[in-house]
Amino acid sequence: FSKVSLFSGINQLKDITLDENYATICGYTQTDLETTFAGHLAGVDWVQLKTWYNGYQFLGEAVYNPYDILLFISGNRRYRNYWFETGNPSFLIKLFQQKAYFLPDLEQLEVSEEILDSFDVERINPVTLLFQTGYLTIKEAYTDVMGEQAFVLAVPNYEVKMALNNQLIEGYCQIDTEKKALRTELFTLLHRGAIDGLKPMLQRLFAGIPWRNFTNHDLLNSEGYYASVLYAFFASLNAAITPEDTTNHGKVDMTVALGEFIYVMEIKLDKSSDYQEQTPNPALQQIQDKDYAQKYRHQGKTVFEVGLIFNQQQRNLVQMDWRQLNKSR
Repeated sequence: FSKVSLFSGINQLKDITLDENYATICGYTQTDLETTFAGHLAGVDWVQLKTWYNGYQFLGEAVYNPYDILLFISGNRRYRNYWFETGNPSFLIKLFQQKAYFLPDLEQLEVSEEILDSFDVERINPVTLLFQTGYLTIKEAYTDVMGEQAFVLAVPNYEVKMALNNQLIEGYCQIDTEKKALRTELFTLLHRGAIDGLKPMLQRLFAGIPWRNFTNHDLLNSEGYYASVLYAFFASLNAAITPEDTTNHGKVDMTVALGEFIYVMEIKLDKSSDYQEQTPNPALQQIQDKDYAQKYRHQGKTVFEVGLIFNQQQRNLVQMDWRQLNKSR
């Protein structure tokens, strides 16, 4: 709902979305569940319930999605994606594609109060829509260097994260039965550290993306598109992703952590019409020269440095080289 009229219409309203006095008005608090709903939730795993359905923040105590809780109770306490079944974000996904939005930015969003309050249909911002539709919520509020209020946004809980990730991968990759199987294979591969199989899997992924996905915009002209597809695919595996991972020597494009393995990835886009493999791989060489993986060397996990080169003409991964770092503590 937006106040749009200057002299007529419903323009005498107070927006209480970001008023801490009303922070819990739209959801159930932990106290609500432990008292009012105690009889219905006796013996429930509170950690799991909170992971799935809590996490909405309006500058106060975090709240549960009330509709989820009601459906969880009436559904014999089965964990399902109840909220997502009430609506489909296809419009949001198309908007992301049209604006060539860099999907990894969803991991580290910081916005001003204006972007959360604005709703101009002619110049609509995907982040504003994500906040207003509940895919993003306030994780932290702070005062910026100009003395104005600003916010860190994040996906509220596991339910919304998986719903959004599944829609992103479907929108960007045209997911089908084959790609669902590929996703399972990729999860198994990354979880086991079997990196030798990564290149053919990623090539299958990009080869299956229809050409019509790119007819109305210039996504293929930037590394951002390939990073966005990889982000959507890795995020759908529930991997921990750090885009533009900062070190004291710069930023690596993406770090993916799954199980006991960490993958430090640099992406390059080649625009030649006849690509020839390069030695050394410039993406991998940059990781090594800048020592992007340094901060992960002593976490007790196996670290892989991965250089990925995509070709604009082939619209696919054309070279991948990697190096494994010894596990140390």
